Amino acid sequence: MRIFPSSGHLLTSAVVAVVAPALLLTACSSTTPPATSGGGPGSAASGASPGQELSGGITVFAAASLKATFTSLADQFQHTHPGTRISFSFAGSSDLVTQITQGAPADVFASADTANMDKLVKASLVDGTPANFASNVLSIAVPPGNPANISSLQDLAKPGVKVVLCAVQVPCGAAAHKVEDATRTKISPVSEESNVTDVLGKVISGEADAGLVYATDVKGTGTKVKGIPFAAADKAVNHYPIATVNTTKNKALADAFDAFVQSDAGQKTLAAAGFGAP
Repeated sequence: MRIFPSSGHLLTSAVVAVVAPALLLTACSSTTPPATSGGGPGSAASGASPGQELSGGITVFAAASLKATFTSLADQFQHTHPGTRISFSFAGSSDLVTQITQGAPADVFASADTANMDKLVKASLVDGTPANFASNVLSIAVPPGNPANISSLQDLAKPGVKVVLCAVQVPCGAAAHKVEDATRTKISPVSEESNVTDVLGKVISGEADAGLVYATDVKGTGTKVKGIPFAAADKAVNHYPIATVNTTKNKALADAFDAFVQSDAGQKTLAAAGFGAP
């Protein structure tokens, strides 16, 4: 004799068949974390790895032409990572290299050219491979009234025109000499300075009729100087590399700041200051 299941047993089996997959889906979805975005702690835009806790402080040795921009970047970074402190030492890249090789406590180095960064690489003082994060070109800076009527690079070579340049070992000085060679223009400066800040200072004070500095430096002064672009500036494009110094005692924070400078947020700030793409 064949025995058939009751209708109640059939109903129970049907309910189990429907509910079991639903419970399985619910369980799977509850163990999957929601996707996140934005620039909060641990995001790519913050300069830190997901879940990474950053604290303490570092000192960034950076080219003088980066002062305003890097100060802004540090403010942004510290806002995202409240337990961190970013300090700076701004000067000519060649001076900074000398200080680091002599034992100055630098955690990050940002140079205005590759030549000076290469010196640290050769001295085995860089952790990993330096990364370019920006570029820059020269511009002629003159006082607002342009008393010497400068309108071209060749005008800087005229007798009686007081021109100030960076010293040749400084990136802005090396770039100036490249431009001179490319255009066969011989400029006889009244002084050669150790960084672009000092060149700008002499133009602003009226001690010089003109100076060769970076386009970003002209932009950063507001109305204190007038910038005169020139076509041959593209003969000496400076690329800016950044790297963690391998003697740092806070590698996690140093690497995170390096990454932030190269992030979309960092690039946006650099572009707003007039820097070109790496």
